[in-house]
Amino acid sequence: MEAFASICVVLVIGLFALTFIFQNFEIPSSSMENTLLIGDHVMVDRITLAPPAKWAPFVYYRNVRRGDIIVFFKPGEPDLFLVKRVIGIPGDRIHLRNGVVYLNGQAQNEPEVAKPDYGNYIPYRDDFPAVPPSEGGDVTPTWALELPSHIQGEDLVVPPGRYFAMGDNRPLSLDGRYWGFVPRANIVGRPLLVYWSFIESGDQYEKQSLGDRLQFYSHVIVHFFDQTRWRRTLHLVR
Repeated sequence: MEAFASICVVLVIGLFALTFIFQNFEIPSSSMENTLLIGDHVMVDRITLAPPAKWAPFVYYRNVRRGDIIVFFKPGEPDLFLVKRVIGIPGDRIHLRNGVVYLNGQAQNEPEVAKPDYGNYIPYRDDFPAVPPSEGGDVTPTWALELPSHIQGEDLVVPPGRYFAMGDNRPLSLDGRYWGFVPRANIVGRPLLVYWSFIESGDQYEKQSLGDRLQFYSHVIVHFFDQTRWRRTLHLVR
C-alpha cells in the first residue's frame, strides 16, 4: 500500500505539472525555421506569461515582451495552437518594406529571420499593410474587414490587450499579417527547450488516419536513432 500511495503521489504531481506548469508540443510546420524545425518536440512554460495568481506570490510572472516566442490559440480557431514570435506589443507601430520590419519607425535587425528576395516577392506579404488585404490571398475575411481600422499613416498600430506575432520564416509563415492580432487571453505560454527532435515531412500533421499514424509510429521506431536530431536535444528556444 505504501508503494501504491507513493506511485499515486508521483502521478498526481506529474499530472499537475503537465497540466498547469509545463506542456509539450510538436512543431508541425516550417513557419518558425530555423528557430524551430518540423519535428521539434518542445516543453512549454505555462507559468511565466500567465496572469498572476494571488495564491502563489512566490511564482515569477512577467508581461509579454517583444521578441518572445509564444504558444497561443489562433484567433477565430480556439482549438488550434500556433507558435510565433511577438513583433509588436500594445501601442507599437509596425510596417514591412520589402520584407523588413519597421518598428516605431526603425528598421529591425533580425538575423534569425528568413526574408524574401526579389524572386519570390509578394506585395501584401512583404509591404504590409500598404497593400489592401483583398490582394493577400490567405487573409481571413474578419481580418480583411478589421485591418483598415488599425492603420495610421503607413503603420499598423497594435491595440491595447493584443499582440502582433509573426513566424521567423517570413516568406512561408501565415501569421498576424493574415489573421490579425493575438489577444492576451489566447496566449498559453512560451517554449523553453527542445527535448526531442525527429526528422519529419512537412505534411505529416495532415495525415490523421489510423493507417497513416501506425505507419508513422513504425517509421519512428525503425529510424529513431538515425533520424533523431541529437544536437537539438535540450536545445534552448530563443
